Amino acid sequence: MLIPSYVRLHFDQVVAALEKRNLNAKSDLERLLALDEQRRASQAALDETLAKGNAIAKEIGQLFKKGAIAEANEKKEESAQLKNTSKELQNTLQESTEKLQELLYQLPNIPHKSVTKGSSEEDNEEIFQKGSIPSLDEGALPHWELAKKYNLIDFELGAKITGAGFPVYMGKGAKLQRALINYFLDYNTAAGYNEVQVPHMVNEASGIGTGQLPDKEGQMYHATEDDLYLIPTAEVPVTNIYRDTLLQESNLPIQLTAYTPCFRREAGSYGAHVRGLNRLHQFDKVELVRIEHPDHSYKALDTMVAHVSKLLESLELPYRILRLCGGDLGFTAELTFDFEIYSTAQSRWLEVSSVSNFESFQANRLKLRFKGSDGKKQLAHTLNGSSLALPRIVAGILENHQTKEGIRIPKALVPYTGFELIN
Repeated sequence: MLIPSYVRLHFDQVVAALEKRNLNAKSDLERLLALDEQRRASQAALDETLAKGNAIAKEIGQLFKKGAIAEANEKKEESAQLKNTSKELQNTLQESTEKLQELLYQLPNIPHKSVTKGSSEEDNEEIFQKGSIPSLDEGALPHWELAKKYNLIDFELGAKITGAGFPVYMGKGAKLQRALINYFLDYNTAAGYNEVQVPHMVNEASGIGTGQLPDKEGQMYHATEDDLYLIPTAEVPVTNIYRDTLLQESNLPIQLTAYTPCFRREAGSYGAHVRGLNRLHQFDKVELVRIEHPDHSYKALDTMVAHVSKLLESLELPYRILRLCGGDLGFTAELTFDFEIYSTAQSRWLEVSSVSNFESFQANRLKLRFKGSDGKKQLAHTLNGSSLALPRIVAGILENHQTKEGIRIPKALVPYTGFELIN
């Protein structure tokens, strides 16, 4: 959430930065400052009125003690007028505060200075690529055909039980899923991340805290009777562990990892590019969340990028890293790096991870602060990253490691699967 005082001091820079998102926010930002000015003026007037009321209340008591009844009654009338004024000011303050908050919830984060303007994923900048793209034998199959051939995933059965986008993993397919989850968690905890298990449903305050709500695209599943939301990512419940929290500087950094299923409506996603595991309504993911001192958050971001890179290398998959342009940047992110693996059977890149620094944007919504060594309170920085999302990793393993003998399991995974080949 943007900070009005920052917008006031850097108005032109904020307008220019949001233009990188193809957003002309000047009028909204002017309205934001007007509402903030109204809120501050109402608060100042209310404070002054309440102070006068308190002073008069004391004066009335003293006048009654002195026997100055007539003068005391005049002061009581003045006190009653001040109470009416206070109520009016409280209403004005509440109205301007609510309007300001509603507007702030609609405005996205300011892109980092390194983010370029762009309209879509086509304008993202490739900054790194590693790994050789394998040459597959003639007749190599896409993962949905391999899944059927080796009885690993049943998409039709999932559609029967629930609907399209809810696959059923079977046999070695189910074991591969479990192996990947355990391997990712072990890899993350070995790097210093603390594992947590969190709820798979959250309340509205949690969704607002990390920026998934208000849900403008309607991508979250909503259990209306209980007013709870199925999580689209573990980022939401994990980060909300520290909502409304005041940390000590010595508590930082906080590094957490969690496995959860994720639920996304993926409204409007159609076409051949969403076949098989490419886009699902329910999928498994292991997540990283960091809470950092503002001075160290970009070093932490570099550490997370390196961490995910090594993880992908251990799976023997060719990958590349993209810096997202303004038009493809998530609502809450200041800077995001996407990781994509190459699917040889599909002849396309598949996104498997996003690593982002939100700076203080989420922390401001969460009221997540820390007290520095100087005793001053300030907003922390939050970061998160996929480590990793499973569906396209499974697709990449099946497609890129297929041989005439079967599907070869990466060496790092063999201790977790208990088998070296799917045949």
